[in-house]
Amino acid sequence: MALSRIWSAFIVIAITVACFKFFAGDRKIFAKMVTGKADDAYDTVYYRMTGPATQSGMTSQEAFAKYIGGFGYLPADSLHQPAVIIAADVQSDSARMLQSLYPAVTVKTYKNIQSGLVRNADGIIETCKSAVNICLGLIGIMALFMGLMSIAERAGGIRLLSRIIGPFFSKLFPEVPKGHPAFGHMMMNFSANLLGLDNAATPFGLKAMESLQELNPHKETASNAQIMFLCLHASGLTLIPVSIIATRASLHAHNPTDIFVPCMIATFVATVAAMLIVSFRQRINILQPVILAWIGGLSALIALLVVYLAHLQAEHMQLFSSALSNGLILAIFVLVVLAGAVYKNINVFEAFVDGAKGGFETAIRIIPYLVGMLAAISLLRTSGTFDVAINGMKSFFSVLGTDTRFVDGLPTALIKPLSGSGARGMMVDTMKTYGPDSFAGLLSCILQGSSDTTFYVVAVYFGAVSVKNTRYAIGAMLLADLVGVITSIVLCYLFFGAVA
Repeated sequence: MALSRIWSAFIVIAITVACFKFFAGDRKIFAKMVTGKADDAYDTVYYRMTGPATQSGMTSQEAFAKYIGGFGYLPADSLHQPAVIIAADVQSDSARMLQSLYPAVTVKTYKNIQSGLVRNADGIIETCKSAVNICLGLIGIMALFMGLMSIAERAGGIRLLSRIIGPFFSKLFPEVPKGHPAFGHMMMNFSANLLGLDNAATPFGLKAMESLQELNPHKETASNAQIMFLCLHASGLTLIPVSIIATRASLHAHNPTDIFVPCMIATFVATVAAMLIVSFRQRINILQPVILAWIGGLSALIALLVVYLAHLQAEHMQLFSSALSNGLILAIFVLVVLAGAVYKNINVFEAFVDGAKGGFETAIRIIPYLVGMLAAISLLRTSGTFDVAINGMKSFFSVLGTDTRFVDGLPTALIKPLSGSGARGMMVDTMKTYGPDSFAGLLSCILQGSSDTTFYVVAVYFGAVSVKNTRYAIGAMLLADLVGVITSIVLCYLFFGAVA
């Protein structure tokens, strides 16, 4: 029911905002929401600007011009008359002088211009196509890794992994019998996430959900074990944010790796928060010696890795991460195949094909869930709801007299639970607008690395096992996301507080 209410709320809020925009003069808003394409160019609007841009939350007219340039706003010149005058105060002498030169032109404040900006995004029709394409793209990856998982199960590798991790997981998942294959599947998923291997993490995670579903007495309601697993998965614990570092390097950041330590700390705190939140809800005693020993050991390993990687240059860190991640994937392939063919003497290809069939079925089964969720998210983005929320927060904190630099980085945090690619695009947009070494640019990178896409995870993983009642899973995930966001903001001020 929780997912149903949230989904309905997304749609109602988005269409309500769109109606306000329509009656305010945006006659194209409904067309954008239904048939719009992200690669469509914005309508060009030429403008003249006067007065300080501080009302917009930016330090100069140049910064504001660069920002609105991404929405199709260009300075008027000798060939193009302005369609709008942007002023700090519509009653100012400079604004009136410009209006006398261009009587038919509308005068708007910096704040009003910002409130009307809507980022280009696919409408619901294109989004539905994209959702199906995502699922079709998953088929090959799902078939490969679930086929590999089938070999590992028949060779006894999953049960071996379950026995190794069992003492720790049996405390966090008391409803799962000791030695159950679900422990091995979850461990494979967490390991892939840790290394940033999204393509491998999804099949392992879906297999873990299927294993946990076998133990679930109420098939349409999420079990405690499934909620704990998904909350830990959605916290997105990753050792090395390679894609973020690479993006910063491509945008010519002075030191692309400077967000590595804050990202590592933020995602670790979010993961621990997720574990604590669900443990409190399920009345699991976290202070058990086994749990403390595993968390302490993992913390020590992460600290050592941070110390080592902090001394590497950006290109060396990317090489190390690539070698570690891809090398481990190939090592798993070799070990699984050798264990099946030599140690257990099974027909490894037949086992692979049997598992791969399941991967195909799972990828197809999640299509309706993904279409529904991405369509709702598309409505939120194309209606301009995100921009309304950001501008509202900036105004609120400005009234309080607090530092508002962090607000410019928040769009990434708002979109991250809804869309991974959308958040990545917002991160890039923030760095392009304010600069990769600006406070907003640095914060957007830390926020991008602090959590996973909550609603995508819920739609895909619960959809794969046909769970309709997610209970408190979404609330727990969003609360852990909030902890990650707050931690990211605090860390950004601690590490980069002097940055403009």
